[in-house]
Amino acid sequence: MNISIIGPGLIGGSIALDLKNKGNHIIGVDKNPGHLEQALQLGLIDVAMDMDSALEKSDTVILSIPVDGIIELLPEILDKINIKTTVIDVGSIKSNICKAIENHPNRSRFVAAHPLAGTEYSGPKAALHGLFKNKYNIICEEDRSDEDALETAVNIFNQIGMTTMFMNPLDHDKHLAYVSHLSHISSFMLGQTVLEIEKDEKQIFNLASTGFESTVRLAKSSADTWVPIFQNNQKNISDSLEQYIGFLTEFKNAIDTDDREKMYNMILKSNDIRRILSGMKLNIVKLS
Repeated sequence: MNISIIGPGLIGGSIALDLKNKGNHIIGVDKNPGHLEQALQLGLIDVAMDMDSALEKSDTVILSIPVDGIIELLPEILDKINIKTTVIDVGSIKSNICKAIENHPNRSRFVAAHPLAGTEYSGPKAALHGLFKNKYNIICEEDRSDEDALETAVNIFNQIGMTTMFMNPLDHDKHLAYVSHLSHISSFMLGQTVLEIEKDEKQIFNLASTGFESTVRLAKSSADTWVPIFQNNQKNISDSLEQYIGFLTEFKNAIDTDDREKMYNMILKSNDIRRILSGMKLNIVKLS
């Protein structure tokens, strides 16, 4: 299969690596010539092309760029494809992407997807073999995609080791605001807080434990990727932040009043997340 990856960075490049290993011919498209050259040198793609040339030769197009770019570019791509081409996006928000092409005459050739995997790094050099193995993929509005387009998309995510589930875009964006987007904001602001309070960079390096390093890991993520996500999921993220700030304020009050029982109970309640996450990982292994 000829598959074009528009944006062969962390996600697109990792998809390209795994699909190339399955015998697919991978075409790379990127507005940054340096990224395309890196993708070629790293063996992520077989050939680099401009978008129009790639669309002519592609059975499937995977759009893996920041979500504002997806919203802008997707209608143009659907304008130009033939009736047998499948177009898949892998953006971290789904409602605004689906709205952007809801009345497009080629809407049925589009599959709205979100593979739940990633790291804090970006660009072609961040691409990894096996990034998606034993992870979940979400597809939204599957009933609006042609049967063969949906089958193609599910098969592609199967090839890279994912388990696909289905969800409507509104639920997707609401849930991701809490389990993904909020954690990135928390990490960004923790990093900024430490940088503001502790001016001695050497002391940050010397005293930061593995706990701090793991908690602030996401603060290394790209602003080019995350600001558009926050903008396109504004209401859900604002609601999640309000809840989060409420718990932070409650815990601060417990510290200020030396309320040991309150602190203890809040920490104990939060420990239950371990049970939920352990069960989820076990379920993925069973399904794969």
